Amino acid sequence: MTTVKEQEVIQQQFKERMDENELLNCMRCGFCLPTCPTYIESGFKESHSPRGRIALMKAVVDGVIEPDEDFERSLDLCLGCRACEPVCPSGVNYGHLLEEARDIINQNKRFSLPVRAVRGAVFQGLFPHPERMRRTVGLLGFYQRSGLQTIARKIGFLGLLPDSLKTMEKVLPQVPTMKEMKNRPEHLPAFGPKVHKVAFFSGCLMDTMFLKTNDATMKLLQLTGCEVVIPPEQVCCGALHGHGGEKATGKELAKRNIQAFEDLGVDFIITNAGGCGAFLIEYDHLLKDELEWHERAKCFVAKIKDISEVLAAVDFHKKVKLALPPQVITYQDSCHLRNVMKTASAPRVLLQAIEGVKYQEMKDADRCCGSAGIYNIVESESSMVMLDYKMTQAVATQATTIVTANPGCLLQMQLGIEREGLSSKMRGVHIVDLLMEAVQE
Repeated sequence: MTTVKEQEVIQQQFKERMDENELLNCMRCGFCLPTCPTYIESGFKESHSPRGRIALMKAVVDGVIEPDEDFERSLDLCLGCRACEPVCPSGVNYGHLLEEARDIINQNKRFSLPVRAVRGAVFQGLFPHPERMRRTVGLLGFYQRSGLQTIARKIGFLGLLPDSLKTMEKVLPQVPTMKEMKNRPEHLPAFGPKVHKVAFFSGCLMDTMFLKTNDATMKLLQLTGCEVVIPPEQVCCGALHGHGGEKATGKELAKRNIQAFEDLGVDFIITNAGGCGAFLIEYDHLLKDELEWHERAKCFVAKIKDISEVLAAVDFHKKVKLALPPQVITYQDSCHLRNVMKTASAPRVLLQAIEGVKYQEMKDADRCCGSAGIYNIVESESSMVMLDYKMTQAVATQATTIVTANPGCLLQMQLGIEREGLSSKMRGVHIVDLLMEAVQE
Protein backbone atom coordinates (compact mmCIF):
# COMPACT_ATOMS: atom_id res chain seq x y z
CA MET A 1 0.00 0.00 0.00
CA THR A 2 1.35 3.43 -0.92
CA THR A 3 1.41 6.28 1.58
CA VAL A 4 -0.03 9.74 0.90
CA LYS A 5 3.51 11.08 0.42
CA GLU A 6 4.37 8.31 -2.03
CA GLN A 7 1.17 9.01 -3.97
CA GLU A 8 2.13 12.67 -4.26
CA VAL A 9 5.56 11.76 -5.64
CA ILE A 10 4.04 9.21 -8.05
CA GLN A 11 1.49 11.75 -9.27
CA GLN A 12 4.22 14.31 -9.95
CA GLN A 13 6.24 11.69 -11.82
CA PHE A 14 3.18 10.86 -13.93
CA LYS A 15 2.87 14.52 -14.91
CA GLU A 16 6.56 14.71 -15.84
CA ARG A 17 7.11 11.36 -17.49
CA MET A 18 3.90 10.08 -19.07
CA ASP A 19 3.49 10.85 -22.77
CA GLU A 20 0.36 13.01 -22.74
CA ASN A 21 0.07 12.99 -26.53
CA GLU A 22 -0.03 9.19 -26.43
CA LEU A 23 -2.68 9.30 -23.70
CA LEU A 24 -4.75 11.70 -25.79
CA ASN A 25 -4.45 9.47 -28.86
CA CYS A 26 -6.98 7.10 -27.30
CA MET A 27 -10.36 8.02 -28.86
CA ARG A 28 -12.29 5.70 -26.49
CA CYS A 29 -13.77 3.96 -29.52
CA GLY A 30 -13.81 0.57 -27.79
CA PHE A 31 -12.19 -1.46 -30.58
CA CYS A 32 -9.75 -2.78 -27.96
CA LEU A 33 -12.42 -4.18 -25.67
CA PRO A 34 -13.15 -7.52 -27.44
CA THR A 35 -9.41 -8.25 -27.65
CA CYS A 36 -8.62 -7.70 -23.96
CA PRO A 37 -8.53 -10.91 -21.87
CA THR A 38 -8.75 -9.13 -18.52
CA TYR A 39 -11.73 -7.04 -19.65
CA ILE A 40 -13.54 -10.22 -20.67
CA GLU A 41 -12.46 -12.22 -17.62
CA SER A 42 -13.52 -9.42 -15.24
CA GLY A 43 -17.08 -9.44 -16.55
CA PHE A 44 -16.52 -6.40 -18.81
CA LYS A 45 -15.21 -4.06 -16.13
CA GLU A 46 -14.09 -0.82 -17.79
CA SER A 47 -11.11 -0.27 -15.48
CA HIS A 48 -9.73 -3.64 -16.57
CA SER A 49 -9.65 -2.68 -20.26
CA PRO A 50 -6.93 -0.82 -22.20
CA ARG A 51 -9.28 2.11 -22.75
CA GLY A 52 -10.14 2.21 -19.07
CA ARG A 53 -6.54 1.98 -17.91
CA ILE A 54 -5.50 4.79 -20.25
CA ALA A 55 -8.33 6.93 -18.86
CA LEU A 56 -7.09 6.21 -15.33
CA MET A 57 -3.52 7.16 -16.28
CA LYS A 58 -4.77 10.41 -17.81
CA ALA A 59 -6.83 11.12 -14.68
CA VAL A 60 -3.70 10.72 -12.51
CA VAL A 61 -1.75 13.08 -14.80
CA ASP A 62 -4.55 15.65 -14.57
CA GLY A 63 -4.82 15.31 -10.79
CA VAL A 64 -8.42 14.08 -10.99
CA ILE A 65 -7.67 10.88 -9.06
CA GLU A 66 -4.91 9.71 -6.76
CA PRO A 67 -2.58 6.84 -7.80
CA ASP A 68 -4.04 4.74 -5.01
CA GLU A 69 -4.27 1.02 -4.41
CA ASP A 70 -7.21 0.54 -6.79
CA PHE A 71 -5.35 2.34 -9.58
CA GLU A 72 -2.25 0.23 -9.04
CA ARG A 73 -4.35 -2.94 -8.93
CA SER A 74 -5.88 -2.14 -12.30
CA LEU A 75 -2.41 -1.90 -13.85
CA ASP A 76 -1.16 -5.01 -12.05
CA LEU A 77 -3.98 -7.11 -13.50
CA CYS A 78 -3.02 -6.23 -17.07
CA LEU A 79 -1.26 -9.08 -18.85
CA GLY A 80 0.66 -6.73 -21.11
CA CYS A 81 -0.28 -8.97 -24.04
CA ARG A 82 -0.77 -5.87 -26.24
CA ALA A 83 -3.58 -7.46 -28.25
CA CYS A 84 -5.20 -4.03 -28.12
CA GLU A 85 -2.53 -2.42 -30.27
CA PRO A 86 -3.09 -4.08 -33.68
CA VAL A 87 -6.82 -3.23 -33.59
CA CYS A 88 -6.41 0.37 -32.42
CA PRO A 89 -7.32 2.78 -35.26
CA SER A 90 -5.27 5.54 -33.60
CA GLY A 91 -2.18 3.37 -33.18
CA VAL A 92 -1.94 3.95 -29.43
CA ASN A 93 1.24 2.40 -28.03
CA TYR A 94 -0.49 1.04 -24.96
CA GLY A 95 2.44 -1.20 -24.00
CA HIS A 96 4.77 1.80 -23.72
CA LEU A 97 2.29 3.64 -21.50
CA LEU A 98 1.84 0.60 -19.27
CA GLU A 99 5.59 0.05 -18.81
CA GLU A 100 6.21 3.71 -18.00
CA ALA A 101 3.37 3.77 -15.47
CA ARG A 102 4.56 0.60 -13.77
CA ASP A 103 8.12 1.90 -13.59
CA ILE A 104 6.99 5.16 -11.98
CA ILE A 105 4.96 3.30 -9.37
CA ASN A 106 7.56 0.66 -8.55
CA GLN A 107 10.41 3.14 -8.27
CA ASN A 108 8.51 5.42 -5.91
CA LYS A 109 6.69 3.10 -3.52
CA ARG A 110 7.96 1.39 -0.42
CA PHE A 111 7.95 -2.40 -0.65
CA SER A 112 7.94 -4.65 2.39
CA LEU A 113 11.32 -6.10 3.31
CA PRO A 114 10.55 -9.61 1.92
CA VAL A 115 9.24 -8.21 -1.37
CA ARG A 116 12.19 -5.83 -1.66
CA ALA A 117 14.59 -8.71 -1.05
CA VAL A 118 12.95 -10.94 -3.67
CA ARG A 119 12.85 -8.18 -6.29
CA GLY A 120 16.48 -7.33 -5.64
CA ALA A 121 17.55 -10.97 -5.84
CA VAL A 122 15.68 -11.56 -9.11
CA PHE A 123 16.03 -8.28 -10.98
CA GLN A 124 19.54 -7.27 -9.93
CA GLY A 125 21.13 -10.38 -8.45
CA LEU A 126 20.12 -13.06 -10.94
CA PHE A 127 18.95 -12.21 -14.45
CA PRO A 128 21.70 -9.71 -15.40
CA HIS A 129 24.38 -12.33 -14.59
CA PRO A 130 24.58 -15.33 -16.97
CA GLU A 131 26.84 -17.38 -14.68
CA ARG A 132 24.50 -16.94 -11.72
CA MET A 133 21.59 -17.92 -13.94
CA ARG A 134 23.39 -21.11 -14.95
CA ARG A 135 24.16 -21.97 -11.33
CA THR A 136 20.58 -21.33 -10.25
CA VAL A 137 19.11 -23.43 -13.04
CA GLY A 138 21.81 -26.01 -12.27
CA LEU A 139 20.32 -26.38 -8.77
CA LEU A 140 17.02 -27.31 -10.39
CA GLY A 141 18.87 -29.88 -12.48
CA PHE A 142 20.45 -31.31 -9.34
CA TYR A 143 17.00 -31.52 -7.76
CA GLN A 144 15.71 -33.44 -10.79
CA ARG A 145 18.63 -35.86 -11.14
CA SER A 146 19.65 -36.50 -7.52
CA GLY A 147 16.47 -38.17 -6.38
CA LEU A 148 15.30 -35.16 -4.38
CA GLN A 149 12.43 -34.66 -6.81
CA THR A 150 11.21 -38.22 -6.23
CA ILE A 151 11.51 -37.84 -2.46
CA ALA A 152 9.73 -34.46 -2.46
CA ARG A 153 6.83 -35.94 -4.38
CA LYS A 154 6.60 -39.07 -2.20
CA ILE A 155 6.57 -37.30 1.16
CA GLY A 156 4.09 -34.72 -0.06
CA PHE A 157 6.39 -31.72 0.32
CA LEU A 158 5.00 -30.22 -2.88
CA GLY A 159 1.57 -30.10 -1.22
CA LEU A 160 2.77 -26.96 0.54
CA LEU A 161 2.82 -25.14 -2.82
CA PRO A 162 -0.22 -23.55 -4.50
CA ASP A 163 -1.91 -25.93 -6.94
CA SER A 164 -0.65 -24.11 -10.05
CA LEU A 165 2.99 -24.18 -8.86
CA LYS A 166 2.66 -27.81 -7.78
CA THR A 167 1.48 -28.73 -11.27
CA MET A 168 4.11 -26.49 -12.87
CA GLU A 169 6.82 -28.52 -11.10
CA LYS A 170 5.62 -31.58 -13.03
CA VAL A 171 5.94 -29.97 -16.45
CA LEU A 172 9.33 -28.28 -16.11
CA PRO A 173 11.79 -29.56 -18.76
CA GLN A 174 14.70 -31.76 -17.77
CA VAL A 175 17.48 -29.29 -17.07
CA PRO A 176 20.84 -29.88 -18.79
CA THR A 177 24.01 -30.38 -16.79
CA MET A 178 26.28 -27.50 -15.80
CA LYS A 179 28.85 -28.78 -18.27
CA GLU A 180 26.32 -28.62 -21.10
CA MET A 181 25.21 -25.11 -20.11
CA LYS A 182 28.79 -23.83 -20.01
CA ASN A 183 29.99 -25.56 -23.18
CA ARG A 184 28.18 -23.33 -25.67
CA PRO A 185 29.27 -22.61 -29.25
CA GLU A 186 30.31 -19.15 -30.44
CA HIS A 187 30.35 -19.85 -34.18
CA LEU A 188 28.70 -22.45 -36.43
CA PRO A 189 29.18 -22.84 -40.20
CA ALA A 190 26.36 -23.03 -42.71
CA PHE A 191 25.49 -26.43 -44.12
CA GLY A 192 25.93 -26.14 -47.86
CA PRO A 193 26.05 -22.80 -49.71
CA LYS A 194 25.86 -19.84 -47.34
CA VAL A 195 22.68 -17.81 -47.70
CA HIS A 196 23.04 -15.50 -44.71
CA LYS A 197 25.36 -14.67 -41.86
CA VAL A 198 23.25 -14.31 -38.74
CA ALA A 199 23.72 -13.79 -35.02
CA PHE A 200 21.71 -15.77 -32.51
CA PHE A 201 20.25 -14.20 -29.38
CA SER A 202 20.41 -17.14 -27.01
CA GLY A 203 18.70 -15.54 -24.02
CA CYS A 204 18.97 -16.51 -20.35
CA LEU A 205 16.29 -19.12 -19.63
CA MET A 206 16.41 -20.32 -23.23
CA ASP A 207 20.13 -21.08 -22.99
CA THR A 208 19.76 -22.88 -19.67
CA MET A 209 16.39 -24.48 -18.98
CA PHE A 210 15.47 -24.68 -22.69
CA LEU A 211 18.97 -25.30 -24.02
CA LYS A 212 17.84 -28.14 -26.32
CA THR A 213 15.48 -25.75 -28.09
CA ASN A 214 18.36 -23.34 -28.64
CA ASP A 215 20.47 -26.17 -30.07
CA ALA A 216 17.62 -27.09 -32.42
CA THR A 217 17.29 -23.44 -33.47
CA MET A 218 20.94 -23.20 -34.44
CA LYS A 219 20.77 -26.52 -36.30
CA LEU A 220 17.78 -25.32 -38.33
CA LEU A 221 19.62 -22.12 -39.19
CA GLN A 222 22.61 -24.13 -40.37
CA LEU A 223 20.36 -26.33 -42.50
CA THR A 224 18.88 -23.15 -43.96
CA GLY A 225 22.31 -22.07 -45.13
CA CYS A 226 23.08 -19.64 -42.33
CA GLU A 227 26.47 -19.07 -40.77
CA VAL A 228 25.65 -18.52 -37.10
CA VAL A 229 27.53 -16.27 -34.66
CA ILE A 230 26.69 -16.49 -30.94
CA PRO A 231 28.41 -13.62 -29.08
CA PRO A 232 29.33 -14.75 -25.55
CA GLU A 233 29.02 -11.19 -24.19
CA GLN A 234 25.24 -11.11 -24.65
CA VAL A 235 22.98 -11.02 -21.58
CA CYS A 236 19.31 -11.24 -20.62
CA CYS A 237 17.10 -9.16 -22.94
CA GLY A 238 15.67 -7.16 -20.01
CA ALA A 239 12.00 -7.91 -20.72
CA LEU A 240 11.29 -8.99 -17.17
CA HIS A 241 12.77 -5.70 -15.93
CA GLY A 242 10.95 -3.55 -18.46
CA HIS A 243 7.58 -5.15 -17.70
CA GLY A 244 8.16 -5.26 -13.94
CA GLY A 245 8.97 -1.64 -13.18
CA GLU A 246 12.77 -1.90 -13.30
CA LYS A 247 13.37 0.08 -16.47
CA ALA A 248 16.82 1.39 -15.48
CA THR A 249 18.23 -2.13 -15.29
CA GLY A 250 16.45 -3.00 -18.53
CA LYS A 251 18.27 -0.12 -20.21
CA GLU A 252 21.65 -1.30 -18.94
CA LEU A 253 21.01 -4.79 -20.29
CA ALA A 254 19.92 -3.32 -23.62
CA LYS A 255 23.18 -1.39 -23.92
CA ARG A 256 25.22 -4.50 -23.16
CA ASN A 257 23.39 -6.44 -25.85
CA ILE A 258 23.74 -3.69 -28.44
CA GLN A 259 27.49 -3.65 -27.80
CA ALA A 260 27.68 -7.44 -28.05
CA PHE A 261 25.97 -7.59 -31.46
CA GLU A 262 26.71 -4.34 -33.29
CA ASP A 263 30.10 -5.12 -34.89
CA LEU A 264 29.43 -8.67 -36.10
CA GLY A 265 28.54 -7.78 -39.68
CA VAL A 266 25.43 -9.99 -39.71
CA ASP A 267 22.27 -9.81 -41.80
CA PHE A 268 19.90 -10.67 -38.96
CA ILE A 269 19.78 -11.20 -35.21
CA ILE A 270 17.64 -14.27 -34.62
CA THR A 271 15.40 -14.94 -31.64
CA ASN A 272 13.28 -17.99 -30.81
CA ALA A 273 11.25 -16.58 -27.90
CA GLY A 274 8.42 -14.17 -28.65
CA GLY A 275 8.72 -12.38 -25.31
CA CYS A 276 12.43 -11.71 -25.76
CA GLY A 277 12.08 -10.71 -29.38
CA ALA A 278 9.35 -8.19 -28.62
CA PHE A 279 11.50 -6.43 -26.04
CA LEU A 280 14.62 -6.52 -28.22
CA ILE A 281 12.76 -5.01 -31.15
CA GLU A 282 11.80 -2.01 -29.03
CA TYR A 283 15.25 -1.14 -27.72
CA ASP A 284 15.07 2.05 -29.77
CA HIS A 285 12.02 3.16 -27.80
CA LEU A 286 13.58 2.08 -24.51
CA LEU A 287 16.63 4.26 -25.22
CA LYS A 288 14.80 7.10 -26.97
CA ASP A 289 16.04 9.72 -24.50
CA GLU A 290 19.74 8.88 -24.99
CA LEU A 291 20.72 10.16 -28.44
CA GLU A 292 23.86 8.07 -29.00
CA TRP A 293 22.26 4.86 -27.78
CA HIS A 294 19.02 5.55 -29.62
CA GLU A 295 20.83 5.62 -32.96
CA ARG A 296 22.77 2.46 -32.13
CA ALA A 297 19.55 0.81 -30.96
CA LYS A 298 17.82 1.57 -34.26
CA CYS A 299 20.53 -0.34 -36.14
CA PHE A 300 20.16 -3.24 -33.71
CA VAL A 301 16.37 -3.29 -33.96
CA ALA A 302 16.44 -3.32 -37.77
CA LYS A 303 18.09 -6.75 -37.70
CA ILE A 304 15.81 -8.54 -35.19
CA LYS A 305 13.92 -11.48 -36.70
CA ASP A 306 12.07 -14.43 -35.25
CA ILE A 307 13.39 -17.81 -36.35
CA SER A 308 10.08 -18.64 -38.08
CA GLU A 309 10.27 -15.48 -40.22
CA VAL A 310 13.72 -16.37 -41.51
CA LEU A 311 12.88 -20.03 -42.17
CA ALA A 312 9.73 -19.11 -44.09
CA ALA A 313 11.47 -16.32 -46.03
CA VAL A 314 14.17 -18.64 -47.40
CA ASP A 315 11.64 -21.42 -48.17
CA PHE A 316 13.15 -23.80 -45.65
CA HIS A 317 9.93 -25.85 -45.75
CA LYS A 318 10.34 -26.32 -49.51
CA LYS A 319 14.07 -27.06 -49.53
CA VAL A 320 14.08 -29.54 -46.62
CA LYS A 321 11.71 -32.49 -46.43
CA LEU A 322 9.55 -32.26 -43.31
CA ALA A 323 7.51 -35.27 -42.19
CA LEU A 324 6.05 -36.67 -38.97
CA PRO A 325 3.86 -39.62 -37.97
CA PRO A 326 0.14 -38.88 -38.44
CA GLN A 327 -1.15 -36.41 -35.85
CA VAL A 328 -3.32 -33.32 -35.46
CA ILE A 329 -1.48 -30.15 -34.50
CA THR A 330 -2.66 -26.69 -33.52
CA TYR A 331 -0.83 -23.46 -32.81
CA GLN A 332 -1.06 -21.08 -29.85
CA ASP A 333 0.20 -17.62 -30.75
CA SER A 334 2.79 -15.94 -28.56
CA CYS A 335 1.14 -12.59 -27.80
CA HIS A 336 4.33 -10.60 -28.15
CA LEU A 337 5.41 -12.42 -31.30
CA ARG A 338 2.07 -11.66 -32.93
CA ASN A 339 1.21 -8.24 -31.51
CA VAL A 340 4.66 -6.63 -31.28
CA MET A 341 6.85 -8.49 -33.78
CA LYS A 342 3.88 -8.84 -36.18
CA THR A 343 4.66 -12.48 -36.87
CA ALA A 344 1.62 -14.72 -37.24
CA SER A 345 1.62 -16.33 -40.69
CA ALA A 346 5.20 -17.67 -40.81
CA PRO A 347 4.76 -20.27 -38.03
CA ARG A 348 1.55 -21.49 -39.64
CA VAL A 349 3.16 -21.76 -43.08
CA LEU A 350 5.93 -23.92 -41.64
CA LEU A 351 3.59 -26.16 -39.65
CA GLN A 352 1.24 -26.72 -42.56
CA ALA A 353 4.19 -27.83 -44.71
CA ILE A 354 4.91 -30.87 -42.51
CA GLU A 355 3.82 -34.08 -44.24
CA GLY A 356 1.76 -36.51 -42.20
CA VAL A 357 0.13 -33.93 -39.95
CA LYS A 358 -3.25 -32.25 -40.06
CA TYR A 359 -3.13 -28.61 -39.02
CA GLN A 360 -6.24 -27.43 -37.18
CA GLU A 361 -6.58 -23.74 -36.34
CA MET A 362 -7.62 -23.08 -32.74
CA LYS A 363 -10.43 -20.66 -31.97
CA ASP A 364 -8.97 -17.52 -30.37
CA ALA A 365 -5.42 -18.76 -30.89
CA ASP A 366 -4.39 -15.12 -30.61
CA ARG A 367 -5.88 -14.67 -27.12
CA CYS A 368 -3.37 -14.73 -24.25
CA CYS A 369 -2.97 -18.08 -22.52
CA GLY A 370 -2.40 -16.35 -19.17
CA SER A 371 1.33 -16.96 -18.85
CA ALA A 372 2.54 -13.38 -19.47
CA GLY A 373 6.00 -13.64 -17.92
CA ILE A 374 5.37 -14.28 -14.23
CA TYR A 375 1.65 -13.38 -14.32
CA ASN A 376 0.71 -17.04 -13.82
CA ILE A 377 2.63 -16.93 -10.54
CA VAL A 378 1.65 -13.53 -9.12
CA GLU A 379 -1.92 -13.55 -10.48
CA SER A 380 -2.54 -17.28 -10.47
CA GLU A 381 -6.34 -17.19 -10.17
CA SER A 382 -6.88 -14.95 -13.19
CA SER A 383 -4.21 -16.83 -15.14
CA MET A 384 -5.91 -20.18 -14.58
CA VAL A 385 -9.27 -18.83 -15.78
CA MET A 386 -7.60 -17.80 -19.04
CA LEU A 387 -5.80 -21.11 -19.29
CA ASP A 388 -9.03 -23.06 -18.78
CA TYR A 389 -10.61 -21.17 -21.68
CA LYS A 390 -7.57 -21.82 -23.83
CA MET A 391 -7.62 -25.55 -23.07
CA THR A 392 -11.31 -25.72 -24.02
CA GLN A 393 -10.41 -24.33 -27.43
CA ALA A 394 -7.38 -26.60 -27.77
CA VAL A 395 -9.38 -29.73 -26.93
CA ALA A 396 -12.03 -28.72 -29.48
CA THR A 397 -9.43 -28.98 -32.25
CA GLN A 398 -8.82 -32.65 -31.33
CA ALA A 399 -5.12 -31.87 -31.53
CA THR A 400 -2.55 -34.19 -30.02
CA THR A 401 0.16 -31.53 -30.28
CA ILE A 402 -0.09 -27.87 -29.21
CA VAL A 403 2.71 -25.82 -30.76
CA THR A 404 3.97 -22.56 -29.24
CA ALA A 405 6.77 -20.08 -29.97
CA ASN A 406 7.69 -18.84 -26.49
CA PRO A 407 8.92 -20.68 -23.37
CA GLY A 408 6.34 -19.11 -21.06
CA CYS A 409 3.50 -20.08 -23.41
CA LEU A 410 4.95 -23.57 -23.69
CA LEU A 411 5.03 -24.12 -19.92
CA GLN A 412 1.53 -22.65 -19.58
CA MET A 413 0.08 -24.97 -22.21
CA GLN A 414 1.87 -27.95 -20.66
CA LEU A 415 0.40 -26.87 -17.34
CA GLY A 416 -3.04 -26.83 -18.95
CA ILE A 417 -2.53 -30.29 -20.41
CA GLU A 418 -1.53 -31.62 -16.98
CA ARG A 419 -4.44 -29.89 -15.22
CA GLU A 420 -6.88 -31.44 -17.70
CA GLY A 421 -5.40 -34.92 -17.24
CA LEU A 422 -4.48 -35.11 -20.93
CA SER A 423 -0.74 -35.78 -20.66
CA SER A 424 -1.14 -39.27 -22.16
CA LYS A 425 -3.01 -37.91 -25.20
CA MET A 426 -1.61 -34.44 -25.82
CA ARG A 427 1.71 -32.62 -25.63
CA GLY A 428 3.00 -29.07 -25.85
CA VAL A 429 6.09 -28.37 -27.95
CA HIS A 430 8.08 -25.36 -29.16
CA ILE A 431 7.80 -24.91 -32.94
CA VAL A 432 11.58 -25.21 -33.33
CA ASP A 433 11.63 -28.60 -31.61
CA LEU A 434 8.74 -29.86 -33.73
CA LEU A 435 10.42 -28.73 -36.94
CA MET A 436 13.64 -30.44 -35.86
CA GLU A 437 11.68 -33.64 -35.23
CA ALA A 438 10.20 -33.33 -38.71
CA VAL A 439 13.48 -32.82 -40.60
CA GLN A 440 14.27 -35.77 -42.83
CA GLU A 441 18.03 -35.58 -43.35
